Amino acid sequence: MPISIKLKEILKERDISQRELARMTGLRPNTISHLCSDNVDRVYLSTLETVCKVLDIEIQELIEVE
Repeated sequence: MPISIKLKEILKERDISQRELARMTGLRPNTISHLCSDNVDRVYLSTLETVCKVLDIEIQELIEVE
């Protein structure tokens, strides 16, 4: 059951750069870049929780099960 992470779209809607999100979350820019790529193979739940908390969104808004 593949999932897709819609972080790239959310950042675009909000006009937030990947670099800015990395600064806001304290996550490495490489981590944010990986989450924005089309081939996310694995990710820590804590990472997704951090992103959701900073962006003030629910995890269901970030992840889409295909």
